Amino acid sequence: MPLIALTGGIASGKSTIARRLAEHGATIVDADQIVRDVQAPGSPVLTEIAEVFGAEVIAPDGSLDRAVLGARVFADADLLARLNAIVHPAVRAESQRRFDAASSDDPDSVVVYDVPLLVEARVDDPWDLIVVAHAPADIRLERLVELRGMERAAAQDRIHAQVSDERRLAIADEVIDTSGTLDETVAQTDALWQRILAR
Repeated sequence: MPLIALTGGIASGKSTIARRLAEHGATIVDADQIVRDVQAPGSPVLTEIAEVFGAEVIAPDGSLDRAVLGARVFADADLLARLNAIVHPAVRAESQRRFDAASSDDPDSVVVYDVPLLVEARVDDPWDLIVVAHAPADIRLERLVELRGMERAAAQDRIHAQVSDERRLAIADEVIDTSGTLDETVAQTDALWQRILAR
């Protein structure tokens, strides 16, 4: 079972690539979804986040108020590191459980781990291939403002909280340039799929 890490900065088009690989038959394990799952109301992770960051990060319905927490941690590297120390071990354990489940369901499946924080948290794992979705930071900033409606300053904080493009590109086995049209990104993804099958 090939295990492929798919990473990229925020608004880099990573989800578009993941969707296309899924259309080809890949099993997608979504790190962001796992984060939401391990932070569900009543979870040990959410309890610890509330203990460290205060009750104000918990919404009235008992769920994590991501906007409140995000506003605090993305402007403070030390707080972000504390949050990651709580969340990353739980995400690592749950993602491994999902990789194992995919392998037992179909030993020949291609499993793609859609993971924004690969460089920060999982770069030394035994990936068969690391794919980086890449668009320059200025293009990603415009996408965050225009497509996601973020305030420019908040969007810049999010981009700056992640590792540099240079560090991400340095670990890539394959790079998909997402700065062009959607069709161009899809065509590159289709070509990548053929190379994965050829391996």
